[in-house]
Amino acid sequence: MPSLKEVKSRITSVISTQQITKAMKMVAAAKLRKSQDRITQMRPYAKKMTQLFQNLSAANQDGQSWYSQQRPEEKILLVVISSDRGLCGSFNSTIIKAAIKLMTENYAGQHAKKNVTILPLGKKAFEFFSKRNYKIVSDYWNIFHGLSYEGVALVGEYLMDAFKKGEYDKIEIVYNEFKNVATQILRTEQFLPVLPLKKQVKDAETDYIYLPNQEDIVVGLVPKALKIQLYKSVLDSNAAENGARMTAMDKATENAGELLKELKLTYNRTRQAAITKEILEIVAGAEALKAS
Repeated sequence: MPSLKEVKSRITSVISTQQITKAMKMVAAAKLRKSQDRITQMRPYAKKMTQLFQNLSAANQDGQSWYSQQRPEEKILLVVISSDRGLCGSFNSTIIKAAIKLMTENYAGQHAKKNVTILPLGKKAFEFFSKRNYKIVSDYWNIFHGLSYEGVALVGEYLMDAFKKGEYDKIEIVYNEFKNVATQILRTEQFLPVLPLKKQVKDAETDYIYLPNQEDIVVGLVPKALKIQLYKSVLDSNAAENGARMTAMDKATENAGELLKELKLTYNRTRQAAITKEILEIVAGAEALKAS
């Protein structure tokens, strides 16, 4: 049985940890409200922008442009969106496992030829893939330091330019989509080339009158729509991270409370045993004195 001093020291340590997890939960809750508002406002705009972009692309199929070029998938780029910090449950491990599974299953041939490149957005993904000697683009991993549309737009410009030059034949985004505080949905979305619309949607929504002309409108819309798509994915991941951290810290606080109950019970039992032992020793001493 541990000594009273050891149990008391553990109780003090658990109380300190519980106070930290409570504080981290409150911080995550405050950040979650802000990030949730941002993604909630962004989603309708991003969805409409993507629909408009795809509709215009479908209507412009006779003049296929660089963004919709279907090439043999020899060189692949995976944009892996993680977080900068841990203590958010399985948030980062889920993303990393999904990216590895994508490489080893969907792009096994390209991966064997070292033709799969990782572009990490977030410190955790950057550290994991760089330490294991994966082929990475290491210029944009700190995107969450002062997260803004302008910063994400720079990443979007790099992706579009690299695809246009033929450095990559296909670009996909792997991220966690925010559903609610306790739930994140793993998503893998094709960024480039742009996927064509389904036939029934295409037939219903591609009848446009173009002013000044179709080509200028489509070409002008391409960078904006793709940047918005990437920005929406980053905001989704950011909200999902804060939700995951809030849930993890809430669970840690609960676990600390349960551990405290057990430790206090152990402390009381140990204290009672010590008192009983002292009483027995006093009684034994008294009996010994009587006998002498």
